[in-house]
Amino acid sequence: MKYVNRMPDTRETAEARHSGVPAESGTRARVARLILEHGPITAAALGERLGLTPAAVRRHLDALLADGMIEPRTARPRGQRGRGRPAKLFAITDAGRSAFEHAYDGLAGSALRFLADRLGEEAVADFARSQVSGLVGRLRPGMDEVPADQRVRVLAEALSADGYAASASKAEVGGEQLCQHHCPVAHVAAEFPQLCEAETEAFAQILGTPVQRLATIAHGDGVCTTHVSPPRHRTIDESSKETGR
Repeated sequence: MKYVNRMPDTRETAEARHSGVPAESGTRARVARLILEHGPITAAALGERLGLTPAAVRRHLDALLADGMIEPRTARPRGQRGRGRPAKLFAITDAGRSAFEHAYDGLAGSALRFLADRLGEEAVADFARSQVSGLVGRLRPGMDEVPADQRVRVLAEALSADGYAASASKAEVGGEQLCQHHCPVAHVAAEFPQLCEAETEAFAQILGTPVQRLATIAHGDGVCTTHVSPPRHRTIDESSKETGR
């Protein structure tokens, strides 16, 4: 489901007004959104991205912590083994994530339970596939024209436009990693995993390569993470068959 941003001022002030995240001219909403999309993240990184002083960042972080929108975490920098002070990170909480959601979870959950009771679990799966069919229809026809190393990025941009705050990066084990930092239907998907399963199937169809879901917000993870296998290179024999030679 897409976000709705009505903005006589800016996107940030609109988010602050509709999400319930407290704001000072929208800056606090920007801090919260940055943590949502890129967290866990350090205060220094927030300040650098937003052009804020350490004192200003701390003021907004303290307010968001007090409101239960974010939570602190610790992570020791890579390369250090038991030495030095662990880096302090900030991550969005369930309450913070919910503040950005405009989904009618209760109504959607009731509708899917009714569907499952009357027609069975397969009907829920069919509904889930129908929900992602639009994304497949928009992206799949033109994906063959996109360079293989850009396809996950294109998918991430489309998902972000639909409100999923997605990003693409290289995976350490090979292939790429697609991360969705926000899920408008997370609470419903926790009860109906068919929604996540259909989405994963859609990713494979769009990208034309196997994918594996590693983590989901619906199951309590901080980010929905999907590993995308490297595109399979066609052999000479396969190319010959396609060209009739």
